[in-house]
Amino acid sequence: MRSTIEQSERKTISVEEAGRQLGLSRNTAYQAAGRGEIPTIRIGRRMLVPLVAFERLLNQSVAMRQEGA
Repeated sequence: MRSTIEQSERKTISVEEAGRQLGLSRNTAYQAAGRGEIPTIRIGRRMLVPLVAFERLLNQSVAMRQEGA
């Protein structure tokens, strides 16, 4: 059964999905999340990446590169 929440309305993604967007392997993504390099929240045993925090991280990264150029 499909959820009533559309994918575009999701507030979180999996660590694995965040890793794919960053070009990381699954293991590297989980290691980065464990070190706090990828922002996560925990719900039970599950680690999720809040999209707002992930996008903020990506925007900061781009801004830092532009300042250094």
